[in-house]
Amino acid sequence: MPDQRDQNTMRIALPKGRMFDEIVSLLKGAGISIRNSERGYRPQLSLPNTDAKMLKPRNVISMLAAGARDFGFAGADWIYEMGVDVHEVLDTQLNPVRLVVAAPHEVLIDGVLPKRHLVVASEYPKMANDWIKKNNLDAEVLTTYGATEVFPPEDADIIIDNTATGSTLRANGLVIIDEVMKSSTRLYASPDAMKNAAKKQQIEDFAMLIDAVLQARKRVMMDLNVAKENLDSVLNCLPSMRQPTVSPLSDTGWFAVRSAVPRKELAAIIPKLKNCGAHDIVTSSAEQLMS
Repeated sequence: MPDQRDQNTMRIALPKGRMFDEIVSLLKGAGISIRNSERGYRPQLSLPNTDAKMLKPRNVISMLAAGARDFGFAGADWIYEMGVDVHEVLDTQLNPVRLVVAAPHEVLIDGVLPKRHLVVASEYPKMANDWIKKNNLDAEVLTTYGATEVFPPEDADIIIDNTATGSTLRANGLVIIDEVMKSSTRLYASPDAMKNAAKKQQIEDFAMLIDAVLQARKRVMMDLNVAKENLDSVLNCLPSMRQPTVSPLSDTGWFAVRSAVPRKELAAIIPKLKNCGAHDIVTSSAEQLMS
């Protein structure tokens, strides 16, 4: 393992918890293997001169702000909450959540908060206080440490919490009355690392590899054969990143066409291609795509 005190060592912070499996999948897709060490919190990556450490997302951010880690993954919600100066390198758009304000029906009057002193429960006290100030409310913040949705109505009037689908809130009788922000897993770098030309380049190269995996997940590689008289028609209805690859087949008058096609459009594209004269259509997954 490289010496983390060496200035040439790249120090990456990996988030513990629900983000970790997604990050491991991204790394593997980029050709970067990860192996747990005996100490558990210091996995070994197949990147040269790289020291990895697993931390809670909020600790990832504090370590980046302090310059103790050069780059790492965390949620945008904790960047806002901690109010630190770090550089956003890449939004993976993974683990998307909304930070919302929710209240039980019995607290609301015709869907509106009552004009009285309120208790706001949240794991995000800064965010909660900012929201209170913005809305000019008479309220105080009760800081929670998980399971915020169970506080109303006995111990809090409303909550500010993250939600992916809203199902947990609904299950606890809560209705969303406002949205504070949207968050997702993002790659951040410390300001000190971005001032170092060599480290900045390595971080940007790493981000490029990760982004290539993310782009590949959105597309599939499509191969098809088409007769010369139908080639223009097929190309006109075939989306691609730039231009499809067209190669002549050994059978005179036929061409092989290859293109990276948006995955979400696949069901609509294949029937159109067949109607335009495409044959032998084959799709396959792409590991990485770089434009």
